[in-house]
Amino acid sequence: MTIDDRLLDEVTEQAAESPRLRMNYNLHDSLDAKAQRLINVLLPGTILPIHRHCHTAETYILLRGRMNVVFYNEMGGETDRFELDPVNGNYGVQIPAGQWHTIEVVEPSAIFEVKDGPYTPLRPEDMLD
Repeated sequence: MTIDDRLLDEVTEQAAESPRLRMNYNLHDSLDAKAQRLINVLLPGTILPIHRHCHTAETYILLRGRMNVVFYNEMGGETDRFELDPVNGNYGVQIPAGQWHTIEVVEPSAIFEVKDGPYTPLRPEDMLD
């Protein structure tokens, strides 16, 4: 399998048709896999709640587009902001386990995302209001 413009374009079309304005293309074999590897296409306007993953760090590598990854403290105050933009040489970010974070999509973006598995849905206590 090749990760190329054709694949990213296909997943972008699926994201545009999704009410969430984002779409995953899983590269792992199952939700029980020890490594969750995926292409995640995110469009402007997608809503990703401020959340954390207590059991795993998370890595984003930007393949196309432009977005901000924003870190927060437990009170919901912004603590750091990372602009991912390959034009400026900013390609990715490592999010430590337990770090509150979200994304702001500036232009249609595709990231390669990796975190430890198995997949676990976000629990209410892992999202900030």
